[in-house]
Amino acid sequence: MNLAIGLSLLILFATGVPIAISILLASIIGIEFFSRFPLMMVPQQLFVGLDNFPLMAIPFFILAGNLMAAGGISSRLVDLAKSIVGGVQGGLAMTCVLTCMMFAAVSGSSVATTFAIGAILIPAMVKHGYPKPLAASIQASSAELGVLIPPSIPLILFGVSTNTSIGQLFIAGIGPGLLVGGALLVFVYIFCKLRGFGLQDRNDRTRFTTAFQRAWAAMLMPVVVIGGIYGGIFTPTEASAVAVFYALVVGACYRELKLVDLIPVLRQSVVSTAAVMLIISAAALFSFLISRSGLPAQVAAGVTAMFESPWAFLLAVNALLLVVGMFVETGAAILVLAPILTPIAMQFGVHPVHFGLIMVVNLALGMITPPLGVNLFAACAVAKISIDQMLPWLVRFVLVVLTCLMAITYMPWISMGLVNLLYG
Repeated sequence: MNLAIGLSLLILFATGVPIAISILLASIIGIEFFSRFPLMMVPQQLFVGLDNFPLMAIPFFILAGNLMAAGGISSRLVDLAKSIVGGVQGGLAMTCVLTCMMFAAVSGSSVATTFAIGAILIPAMVKHGYPKPLAASIQASSAELGVLIPPSIPLILFGVSTNTSIGQLFIAGIGPGLLVGGALLVFVYIFCKLRGFGLQDRNDRTRFTTAFQRAWAAMLMPVVVIGGIYGGIFTPTEASAVAVFYALVVGACYRELKLVDLIPVLRQSVVSTAAVMLIISAAALFSFLISRSGLPAQVAAGVTAMFESPWAFLLAVNALLLVVGMFVETGAAILVLAPILTPIAMQFGVHPVHFGLIMVVNLALGMITPPLGVNLFAACAVAKISIDQMLPWLVRFVLVVLTCLMAITYMPWISMGLVNLLYG
């Protein structure tokens, strides 16, 4: 059955069938022709996959991010970031990275970050003399921070699929998010200095006090959400509902979120949620079949026999995930592979929270690498260019993030430092 499901999945992927439908059809083929399970198992497992309280956080965080994007948050965060780093050569490119770090702590979505921030900063960078493909590459790479800095939907998916604490995953994501963001800031500063970009970036810079007064309410959202979780006031799922309420209040206070804006925001949130939930339910059915076939135990035995040290195992996992991330959507890859790989990692002494961050950071690279690269398509749509124009510039940013991935993999304290501090 495993072979039939795997071959069916590869064929469906190769023919361009959407990921969720591919997983669902491959599972149905395995049940109907290569098992004794009744087809009634399909709707049952689809429901079981969604019957999980922590999953309620996903639609709420998606809605909160869309409300913040529609409520005038983007321009205020851009002005705040520009007031901090905009006074140096390359400051506008650094503003893009810093704004994405701020917006990531609000939206939790890399694609939403690309559209919300890219619509403002890509035209601004082009106006200041940056090549359009470079501006789009900076934006696509920086938006990747949306899945690292909490709240993060991929981290929620990892927690649900492996029974790992979502609260610990959120706090563990802060270190890797700051590392990747800091590395991109340093790189774009040095690159702009060496190549002569951003000589006029000091123009149109807002004073910090003015920018902070306009953006402080938006910046309080991650403090409220994360502070409430670790203060024991509410769970991560309840925090997502609080985030929606806070986004509504901030948008109303800024007077940029009107009643007529709610309908398109709700429609966009429903569509995004439906797409994610369909993948989750299909992956739940797929994982049920794989686990009942005994494949995870067989893979675990084979891997532990093949690799003698955690270093070698993690290197092999990173290589696998890099390839998978290029072709499979991040959420689907986590839901399918995390239940298989996490127990093996634990046998090698790798903490599941640390492994979760390795997996999410690695798969996030797939968002900026073709052919799937959702951030690439979003940045190309905003900049109105083709992906092949971006690739020569993009390679540099991929190497920066890849270097950070190696540091996160082999220096566990980057992820686990705050976790150990807070949880002992």
